[in-house]
Amino acid sequence: MKKDFIELGITNELSERLLQLRIDTPTQVQVKSIPYILEGRDVIAQAQTGTGKTLAFLLPILEKIDVDSEDTQALIISPTRELAIQISEEAQKLISVKGINILSAYGGQDVEKQLNKLKKNIPLVVGTPGRILDLIRRESLDLSKLKMLVLDEADQMLHMGFLDEVDAIFSYTPSEKQVMCFSATFNKEVKKLARTYMNEPHYVSVKGQNVTLDEIDQIIVHTTDRKKQEALCEMIDTQQPFMAIVFCRTKRRVTALYEDLSQKGYNCDQLHGDLSQAKREKVMKDFRNAKIQLLIATDVAARGIDVDGITHIYNYDMVLDTDTYIHRIGRTGRAGEKGTAVTFVTPKHNASLEKLEGDIKADVKKIEMHKAVKHEDSKAKPKAKKKPSFDDFLKKNSKKNSRHKGRAPKR
Repeated sequence: MKKDFIELGITNELSERLLQLRIDTPTQVQVKSIPYILEGRDVIAQAQTGTGKTLAFLLPILEKIDVDSEDTQALIISPTRELAIQISEEAQKLISVKGINILSAYGGQDVEKQLNKLKKNIPLVVGTPGRILDLIRRESLDLSKLKMLVLDEADQMLHMGFLDEVDAIFSYTPSEKQVMCFSATFNKEVKKLARTYMNEPHYVSVKGQNVTLDEIDQIIVHTTDRKKQEALCEMIDTQQPFMAIVFCRTKRRVTALYEDLSQKGYNCDQLHGDLSQAKREKVMKDFRNAKIQLLIATDVAARGIDVDGITHIYNYDMVLDTDTYIHRIGRTGRAGEKGTAVTFVTPKHNASLEKLEGDIKADVKKIEMHKAVKHEDSKAKPKAKKKPSFDDFLKKNSKKNSRHKGRAPKR
C-alpha cells in the first residue's frame, strides 16, 4: 500500500508545496526514514543518489525547526560544493512555506557575504566541512544550540579525508542532538563514525539494485586500452545520447579525454576537483540546462549529481566495486524513462567484471571491440550536428516508445 507524505507526518503546507513541485508519492528511503526523524531518532540510511534521500532528511528538518528561535538549529554537511549547492537548491524550493532562512557555506564564495548573512537569524546551514569549520573558528557560526546534524554522502566524506574536520565540527556541538547519516555504502569507516556519534540509530537500507537497474540497459564493451577511446567515440556516434556522463578514474584522465574529445568536435566539458569553484559551478549550470552533452568527470566530482535528462552513462574506466558502479549508472533511467549504461572493459579487468555480474544479477549485453567499432580513416573530421533544445527533447519523449536523439557529431 502506497503512502503519501501526510501519512508520514509531513504537514499540509509542505505536502501541498510538494504537489506543486509534482512530488506526490514518497520514495522507499523517505517512507523508511521520515517518521523516525520526526520522532527525534538518530537515523543511518544506506541509499544511492536518485532514491530521494535529500528530501528524506530535508522534510523532517524543516518540520522540526522552530521559526521563532534565533539559534542555528540544523546543520547539513556534504563532501563537495556541488552537492551542497544541490541540497541548498532543494531546500530553497520548500522554505518559503515555512519562512526559514538558509545559509549555503562552501569554498569559492565570498566569505564576507556568508559572515554578514550569519548576523541574521539562520536556523539551517548547508555546507562543506572546511568552510563550516572556518566559520566556526571565526566565531561567526555558533552551533552550541544545534538540534539536528546531517552527514550526507558520509562514505565519500571519509574517503576524501574529511574525518578530522568532521570530528572538529562535532566538538562544537552539544552532546544532546539528533544525528542523521546518509551514505551510499556502509563500510567499516562509516560504521565507526556511527558508533562514535550516534545513539542507537534506526538503520535504513534501500538497495541500489532495486532502485537503479530496472530501467537501465547495461552494455559491456570488451576492448583494449589502446582502442578504448575509439570504442567510446563509436558508441557515442551510434547511440546519440541526449545527455551523458563519462566517468574516468582520475582527474588527469578526465582532462586528457576532454581535450581529445573536444578536438574531435564533441560537445563536452570536464568536472573534477582541480577546477576553480567558478568553473565547476558554470559547468554544472550548463549541464543542467542541457548546453553540455557529454560531462566527463571523476566519481568524486560527480558525487550527488542528480540531473534530469541524462540518457547515457559511459564507464570509460571500469569501477572495481559494485556500489560505485550502481552509484554511477543510477543517474540515468529515472522517472520511468529508459537509460543506457556502457562499460568499457580491458582484459586486466575481466575478473572484476565477473564479480560485478554476479553482484548485480541483471542481464548485461556484451559487445566485442571489433563489432562495436567500425575501422575508418582516422583523419576524417566529425561533422557537428545542430544541437536540439531541451524542448525538442521533451517533444520527442512525449511519444510512446520514442527514443532519445542526441547531439553527438557524426564521425
